[in-house]
Amino acid sequence: MSTQAILVADLAADDALEPAKLSAVDRLVEQIRDLVRDRKLVIGDPLPTERELGEVFQAGRNTVREALQILKAYGIVEVRPKIGAVLSDRHEDAVRKLFAFQHDISPASFLDVQGYRKIIEVGIGDHLILHTTPADLDHLDAVNARLLTQASVEEAARHDFAFHEALVTLAGNRTLLTNYRLLQPVITQIMRVGKADRPVQTDTHQAHAEIIKALRDRDRVAYTYLLSRHLEYGLQFVVTDPGKGGAQS
Repeated sequence: MSTQAILVADLAADDALEPAKLSAVDRLVEQIRDLVRDRKLVIGDPLPTERELGEVFQAGRNTVREALQILKAYGIVEVRPKIGAVLSDRHEDAVRKLFAFQHDISPASFLDVQGYRKIIEVGIGDHLILHTTPADLDHLDAVNARLLTQASVEEAARHDFAFHEALVTLAGNRTLLTNYRLLQPVITQIMRVGKADRPVQTDTHQAHAEIIKALRDRDRVAYTYLLSRHLEYGLQFVVTDPGKGGAQS
């Protein structure tokens, strides 16, 4: 059996086992996250009551409470007297403080974050090469195209993150995607500072397009090289003087 055939068999086995690994509590955590996103709730907005969550998602009281405890531990929700569970900003604040992103990005912090991203985004390469469809790659092209129409730094950074989020989404692992999204405030800060100093939308768009082409060509080596180069490129713009420089992606 070839190496590729073995890899396909292993991935198929992993996919078959995945539903069994997801407990009722974990499933409810994901459902609450989806509810927050679908209803476009913002910081300070109340979540449905425990009883309402149980009714909506057909979950028992203990399952609902455990799921809320997990979200509370992540800093995503907090319980307020007479109000109940509300969306919290403690996680975003904690992440920003952890990496000391105030006015500048240190080389050490940049390497930490981009190193984490490389582990994730390069690591899913084998799965993407084997499983992405032409429709998946067309979607990546569409997400990438939005970069060229953004006039503001904030919007450009948001759409830059959206491309990489879409890439991770194609791995088909919700736990991986959830953890990646937890670092969104840090990752977008890197993208924001980079775009504040020079027009990089075209450069970033081109880098993304090359990564998509490598996936279309089923070229694992090119994908790894291009993505690694893309994530490392911004280090040359990271400086210690506040208000200067930043990263491309």
